[in-house]
Amino acid sequence: MRTLMVTEFVSLDGVVQGPGGPDEDRDGGFDHGGWAAPYIDDEVLARAIGGAARADALLLGRRTYEEFAATWPLAAADDPIGSKWAAVRKHVASRTLTSVTWQNSALLEGDVLDAVAGLKKLDGGEIQVHGSIRLVQTLLAHDLVDELQLLVMPVLIGSGKRLFGSGTVPARFDLAASATTRSGVVIGRYARAGAITYGAVGPETGNW
Repeated sequence: MRTLMVTEFVSLDGVVQGPGGPDEDRDGGFDHGGWAAPYIDDEVLARAIGGAARADALLLGRRTYEEFAATWPLAAADDPIGSKWAAVRKHVASRTLTSVTWQNSALLEGDVLDAVAGLKKLDGGEIQVHGSIRLVQTLLAHDLVDELQLLVMPVLIGSGKRLFGSGTVPARFDLAASATTRSGVVIGRYARAGAITYGAVGPETGNW
């Protein structure tokens, strides 16, 4: 079974919309695009390069696919992220696209949930999802996400699309790795660990 890993830049208040640039995603009149850029230092880039090296395939929603397809082919031939993402298979979830042109890209056929579940059953390595917020919401709602890698930036946005919506399935994750960069980014990698467990704390419980 292949692992499906979701990686997101997240603000302290949970916003994931438009982290990379002013015009990345202006849905809803969002005018804070590019909020993550000041915090992407050499340490964050090193983590991104290491993550890209693990990728066996990308799974992308339409908006993120179009953004990536327009920009990553412009990277230098020896760019470690650009060259890796050009080489791996890219699976695109879209109801509106009829074709995809970035090399090694293909549209998912049929029901997206069935298609993703099928991809996970194939032999191979890590399937990575970057951005693709609507797709991620769907995957979370149907418990198809195995790991989360969250790069939490020390900034409050106040509005915009958030990572965890009302349809998120309750689930427990174990912290697999963590780091903090000089720019204040907290990077956490979390692995799915089954159902939520419950308890109680307080003076009356003896657990205080």
